[in-house]
Amino acid sequence: MIDPMIADCDFDTYTKMIADFTNTDLIPTENEMVEAGEVPARILDSMAALGLFGISIPRAYGGLELTMEQQVGLTFEFTRASCVYRSRFSTVIGLCSQAILEHGTEAQRRRLLPAMAAGELVTAFALTEEAAGSDAAHLRTTARREGDVYVLNGGKRYITNAAWADAFVVFARTDDSDPGAGGISAFVVDASTPGITTALPSMMNGHAEAPVAEIRFDDVEVPCTDLLGGSEGSGLTMALRGINHARLHVAATCVGQATRMLEETVAHVTRRQQFGGPLADLGAVQATLGASFAEMEAARALVVQSAREFDRGAIPRHRIAAAKLYSSEMASRVADRCVQLLGGEGIVGPNPVPRMWRDVRALRIYEGSSPVHERNLAKAMIRQVTIDGTLPDSFRA
Repeated sequence: MIDPMIADCDFDTYTKMIADFTNTDLIPTENEMVEAGEVPARILDSMAALGLFGISIPRAYGGLELTMEQQVGLTFEFTRASCVYRSRFSTVIGLCSQAILEHGTEAQRRRLLPAMAAGELVTAFALTEEAAGSDAAHLRTTARREGDVYVLNGGKRYITNAAWADAFVVFARTDDSDPGAGGISAFVVDASTPGITTALPSMMNGHAEAPVAEIRFDDVEVPCTDLLGGSEGSGLTMALRGINHARLHVAATCVGQATRMLEETVAHVTRRQQFGGPLADLGAVQATLGASFAEMEAARALVVQSAREFDRGAIPRHRIAAAKLYSSEMASRVADRCVQLLGGEGIVGPNPVPRMWRDVRALRIYEGSSPVHERNLAKAMIRQVTIDGTLPDSFRA
């Protein structure tokens, strides 16, 4: 439940609270989290009390109703700590809540969003399948109408928070005659419904403390009232609303991660003595750090500008895709350079940078992989220039 005093905070005060929480609770708990293999329950309770599950949800539904610019500003702060923390509420604030907010019925919004904002209803976004990842229009999970229920059969994989979610937003094919996007609908499914099983992977290369999971649906009966929006056939449109929101949060996460890795690395090269002085005095080291800082700030500017455009009303989906692409690639470049500058400490020992190096690699895959974004951006450019000679989401008048 959100602490009542949070609702009365101005944004600057709230940002300071989140920054302090990151410094005094999240970062110091990272090693404990790694040893336990999961985010400690007390940290989850604190995140809920601080309103982090509700930053994107309107006040009318119990959230904090922050603008997108404010949301990415907060993300820069709390993702200076392990991005595993963020993953525990990311599917609530982005993928799931936004699809429900934009496309759900009013009854669905009233029933689901307040509990989500309070951190009492954790949701997972069940879209990806074995044969349908980036090509989501060809998913195979089915939902067959039988009287007052739909019967779900199929499977999902790589689903963040699936193992501990209270509910899933599930995308399934309701029209077998349409093999593409038009045959897909979305459902809000209680995770305790008979016929649902989840399974964690045997190994995670990064994000080990918040592993993704598989979900199986075997003759799962879902009430027709849980068909998102009350109508069939627009499931992927609903998905994209949450995905664009989440992509910008991922881009902001990359900036937060790069910030922490550079802070840790600069501290190391400043105190590490080699060749008669600190490593920080070497020109090659300075060039590496300077280039990394410039790339990080370029990503920050692109994320903030995309957020401002988002807040103006129209979702700048191509600019968001560019922000996610550039920021995730930037974070991996910065991580690799930082590990290199750490030398042996980048491979052996408890330094947080190599752990973050593994974690940020996944961000080039989450919410659309880099090659997919490159392809889609190129196609959008070609299409728009053919139409009117300009680039998509252009600053031109």
